[in-house]
Amino acid sequence: MTESTITTVLVANRGEIARRVFASCRRAGLGAIAVFSDADANSPHVGDADAAVRLAGVTPSEAYLDGKKIVAAALATGADAVHPGYGFLSENARFAREVLEAGLIWIGPRPESIERMGSKVEAKKIMADTGVPVLAELDPADITDADLPVLVKASAGGGGRGMRVVRTLADLPGQLDAARREAASAFGDPTVFCERYLENGRHIEVQILADRHGTVWAVSERECSIQRRHQKVIEEAPSPLVDAIEGMRPRLFDAARRAAQAIGYEGAGTVEFLADRSGRFHFLEMNTRLQVEHPVTECTTGLDLVDLQFRIADGDLLDPEPPPVHGHSVEARLYAEDPARDWQPQSGTVHRFALPQEAREFDVLRHTGVRVDSGVLAGSEVGVHYDAMLAKIISYAPTRDRAVRLLASTLTRTEIHGIVTNRDLLVAVLKHPAFRAGETDTAFFDTHGLTELSAPLASAHAEAVSAIAAALAESATNRTAATVNAGLPSGWRNLPSQPQATRFTGVHNDHVVRYRVTRDGVHVDGRDDLGVVGFAPDRVVLDVDGVRRHFVVARYGDAVHVDSSLGPVRLTAVPRFVDPTARIAAGSLLAPMPGSVIRLGAAVGDVVEAGRPLVWLEAMKMEHTVTAPTAGTLTTLAVEVGDQVAVGTVLAVLTPHDVSAPVESPDSEGGHHIEELS
Repeated sequence: MTESTITTVLVANRGEIARRVFASCRRAGLGAIAVFSDADANSPHVGDADAAVRLAGVTPSEAYLDGKKIVAAALATGADAVHPGYGFLSENARFAREVLEAGLIWIGPRPESIERMGSKVEAKKIMADTGVPVLAELDPADITDADLPVLVKASAGGGGRGMRVVRTLADLPGQLDAARREAASAFGDPTVFCERYLENGRHIEVQILADRHGTVWAVSERECSIQRRHQKVIEEAPSPLVDAIEGMRPRLFDAARRAAQAIGYEGAGTVEFLADRSGRFHFLEMNTRLQVEHPVTECTTGLDLVDLQFRIADGDLLDPEPPPVHGHSVEARLYAEDPARDWQPQSGTVHRFALPQEAREFDVLRHTGVRVDSGVLAGSEVGVHYDAMLAKIISYAPTRDRAVRLLASTLTRTEIHGIVTNRDLLVAVLKHPAFRAGETDTAFFDTHGLTELSAPLASAHAEAVSAIAAALAESATNRTAATVNAGLPSGWRNLPSQPQATRFTGVHNDHVVRYRVTRDGVHVDGRDDLGVVGFAPDRVVLDVDGVRRHFVVARYGDAVHVDSSLGPVRLTAVPRFVDPTARIAAGSLLAPMPGSVIRLGAAVGDVVEAGRPLVWLEAMKMEHTVTAPTAGTLTTLAVEVGDQVAVGTVLAVLTPHDVSAPVESPDSEGGHHIEELS
């Protein structure tokens, strides 16, 4: 293929990833082409592009993992280059070759480099030969108690799939088999290997940029130690550990450059290491693509890494040295998931997503501020077929302390309506004394307690006051819709009468708000500490213990969101009268998340013991098992393999053998367990 200048880029990805690349296309004056699955027809990334091509299908394998469809889309739209983003086909050497063979420019490393780093087993051998420190590979047959704990890892791919921590020899065979199944399903390669597991390791990675003329930059390092299920949640640059240990950064950068030079690397990539508290580090893997967390590097260096990918693919020369690092940047990944319920993925409509101050979208921050990289907008539907990440919120400031404080405050005051997220957990981590002190490691949630860290930001007191605001806002809404006596307050009587009553359920408690509208104003029963200053359908002002507070109220069906300085609160309005047909039979096992039924573990009439798996659900790359909460007989099985179910769908009905210990209906989910998709 003859070298040519890039004019139009097709992004072989979706959502936030595609939108991020499009932003650099706009800044560089390049055309932008999107591809989309049937599930993504209304995705914001489709509207951001100059043109978009439908990839028939819904699942990743039908759409975004079909390289031939993507190459055909590029040729049909006149694109001359393909950017793979991160995830999907971004580290697929065969796809890179298909792009090049079609006469298109591949914005990424050479296929041979992808192949050599694609196998973690082979990559570790290359690094060891190059002098980069590695953790020794362990033969499963030779592992003893002295080697435990060990980590079983898939040789191909990443993202936490095909990965298992093993703490006892008895568990090793089963975990090896499970990891092989996951690896084969996720990456098409069942190869796994073992290495020593560092309980309190620090995940440090170095951003690499290399041109085709031999210049290799170690741009800066990032720390990504706050993880759940081996997937990153909070990342920052520079690393507090590397900052604290004299001489660690030069050694780290030297190892990363040697890793890139060993395979003749070209483009953007990341060399990942696992370090201990003393500063010793070992090679983990090399990601031959841009990383999700690249914005923190951009904000501390002033570089647009995607634009540099364009320039390198066009044959440009890098300067002899990368720019210096200034300030500190922290990124939090906002996921549609419920950490308090074993990280259950969530789906539904994002009714509102609004940051409290102006944020730069997909831009490099050069002054103290906030950046947002998001794949959703108000009204976006979050489905079950793709990753659960909604957005990345990134702060930048001259110091780490200011950057952390700014990010925590921004997340706390961001209005997120319509879907459960991990926002409260992110804020709790950012405010935790250990995190503020830079004492982060991959066992952070185990060390400091997931239950405590995933607790709601708003206290029980805040929820109760917010319920009062919600009740008054509902009253105002009812009056604006009234066709008779609309000018009179709701519930107004000429003579004293019974109070109005509005009911809500919350995270902490159930709430019954009783209030009267009188000539002297609104009086809330049992709340002498509270005065009502004013109320409207979407805004309520209350004096609480002598402090005036403003509450913003939004309602979507039965879901009510109340945002205030006391913290975000989500309530469910309880109807005055319940439809008898809506009642759920005793013993019903409900879907704890939306998803697809992929397997059944019993049939109607089967006698099952407590803990027996009954239904397997798949959603957002996760597998969830619903088990029998008690021994009994399966009297109803309401789903079949292939069915799509919503949260709360009745999956089965179990009649317990011991009637004195009934199943936890009507809202029982049975037992449950989530693991990476196998």
